[in-house]
Amino acid sequence: MRKLRIVTRSLLHRWDGAFPLIFIGIWILVSCVSLVWTPFSLSYTNGYNVWTTPSRVHWLGTDGAGVDSFSWLMAGSATELLIVVIVAMVTLVVGIAGVALTVTHSFGFNRVIIVVVDALISIPVIVVALLCAAPYGATIVGVIVSCAFAYSLNLIRVVRPVATAAAASDYVVFARYKGKSDVRVFFDHIMPSIMPAVIINVSLAAATSILAESGLTYLGVGVPSSVPSWGHSLATTSHYISIHPSVVMWPGLIITLAVIALNLVGDAMREVVDPLTNPALKEV
Repeated sequence: MRKLRIVTRSLLHRWDGAFPLIFIGIWILVSCVSLVWTPFSLSYTNGYNVWTTPSRVHWLGTDGAGVDSFSWLMAGSATELLIVVIVAMVTLVVGIAGVALTVTHSFGFNRVIIVVVDALISIPVIVVALLCAAPYGATIVGVIVSCAFAYSLNLIRVVRPVATAAAASDYVVFARYKGKSDVRVFFDHIMPSIMPAVIINVSLAAATSILAESGLTYLGVGVPSSVPSWGHSLATTSHYISIHPSVVMWPGLIITLAVIALNLVGDAMREVVDPLTNPALKEV
């Protein structure tokens, strides 16, 4: 608990830590509120009140069907948060498991795993999304599977060299000489060395999943049209950017801020959890 307090305090004392934490906190709060309340129903339309500018009634204006933009963005925040959290968790678990396999087995087995990873990582996200959408249509599950598939493989490929170097260090060799199992050696001695790289890759996966959802939804293989998301709001209004730019600006701005926040918090976390760059942790 003391380490957690130190890490949190260190993050709040950095601008690149405070801004992401505040933004993510607001994001979570809005997502929770949207589950029980939005200013207007998502099925609300008003043909006599289209392309309006922000006002006290419609805080971010309306689109060409008279739909309240703020209500859809507010509801979409919950969908986006769900995708980000699940993709980050799957990437973390599958990625670390893959890295563990490559550093705790024989050289020949390691080479087989790397060849398989290199072959699979060449498959574009859109192809995986199309394979998921072919039997079931556009679903949130398809977005999550395609993103987690690509980003977990990328984590394995990027973090493996760091883990291999740590596995060859003297203290790891000594731990194995003392009779520690491969699992104990990995989690006790190799994991601390690779955590900075893991944190960066997981935050990058979380941020990129937002962009991937937007792109896949625009192509029709992402979030279904009946489900609110930031990518859905952007995709359905992008054709009208020359008519009413604000309906495109708001979802685009929120997506940009979310991606920046997730990237910044990953970089800040990498530094504050490392005793070499955060002296406060050395006192624990």
